[in-house]
Amino acid sequence: MSRTLKRAFRYRFYPTGAQAAELARTFGCVRKVYNLALTARTEAWTSRRERVDYHAMSAMLTGWKKTDELAFLNEVSSVPLQQALRHLQVAFGNFFAKRAGYPTFKSKKKSRRSAEYTRSAFRWRDGKLTLAKMAEPLAIVWSRSLPEGAAPSTVTVSQDPAGRWFVSLLCDDVIPHAPATIAVVGVDAGLDSLFTLSTGEKIVNPRHERADRARLARAQRNLARTEKGSANRTKARLKVARVHARIADRRRDYLHKLSTRLVRDNQTIVIENLTVRNMLRNHRLARAISDAAWRQFRTMLEYKADWYGRDLITVDRWYPSTKLCSTCGMLAEHMPLNVRSWTCRCGVVHDRDVNAARNLLAAGLAVSACGAGVRPQRESSRTGRPAVKQENPRVTTGIPALQSGEDVKTCAPDSAAGPA
Repeated sequence: MSRTLKRAFRYRFYPTGAQAAELARTFGCVRKVYNLALTARTEAWTSRRERVDYHAMSAMLTGWKKTDELAFLNEVSSVPLQQALRHLQVAFGNFFAKRAGYPTFKSKKKSRRSAEYTRSAFRWRDGKLTLAKMAEPLAIVWSRSLPEGAAPSTVTVSQDPAGRWFVSLLCDDVIPHAPATIAVVGVDAGLDSLFTLSTGEKIVNPRHERADRARLARAQRNLARTEKGSANRTKARLKVARVHARIADRRRDYLHKLSTRLVRDNQTIVIENLTVRNMLRNHRLARAISDAAWRQFRTMLEYKADWYGRDLITVDRWYPSTKLCSTCGMLAEHMPLNVRSWTCRCGVVHDRDVNAARNLLAAGLAVSACGAGVRPQRESSRTGRPAVKQENPRVTTGIPALQSGEDVKTCAPDSAAGPA
């Protein structure tokens, strides 16, 4: 069994001087058109209560090109400019559907530098890509091959803050489902160990940001000493961006390898529905939590499980996976962060993280076997909402072990294990 989908393949390329200049002009024109269209739509609504759609914006773009002030828009391909209007239309659609905030203006310094080309604006021939307004194909470093016989339908060119150039090719790809397996695993997120599995395995936290913290601080100090607007400041800014890019690349590579291994080796994966945004308010741990990138890891698990035909189950964050004994089901009253192991009254000594992963797995398997909402659920005392909610249509949510009408026993951690 397999699945056909649109998949983007990203490669680095090295443009010539003429190509870099052309792309830089295109990025600037895309940003200008986007901001002009956003201004026009905002003014039309605030002054006349009139909604302007994509077709009206496209007609305005034609008029802008005929003016002396915006005649430079004719120097670049028209397709990326039309795509900018489509992106703005999507942004307003998300705003009206309450999936996002009101669209904001693109910044020359902070916004992503990118341009999107459709089939009418590029030529794909013999594995070489030539964009509109360019005489030579791009010098792409083919780090991996495209699907056999695939031709890109959309090409997106971008430049990151470190000055590196990338091209993303959107192609049709067939992804076969991974062989079926009976293996299941619960995954508990942490900082000492990045993730702890219900099998007892602990995934090492590489702490990529901490490893390059001295290098980053030195580059930032050099940047602070430079004069604003000078050429030395531009060079220093690039050095800071390269350190950030190195950290992000290593972190992404590590999470990709880990998520791929878990998805291929297990039929069912159970994780906890963490609210990372709220956890970042703890300023003592915010830096370490950001470096762990739990949300990025969950996103990878979601789409890879969807690709390979696996089941990903999330358990509500109020489920007491840490304080619940995975052997007898008794609930500890207190469990401070400094308590890394504890002894239940039943005599079992628990590793804090392994016990949590096993409890998450048990709760997830209960959903897989019986389905969520089989019994009435006790509402969370802290939120007043049901302890289970659906986060993503591709993800099954887990149910807590604490159901209404159950007799919950409590026990305190053994005094030798740490303070209560």
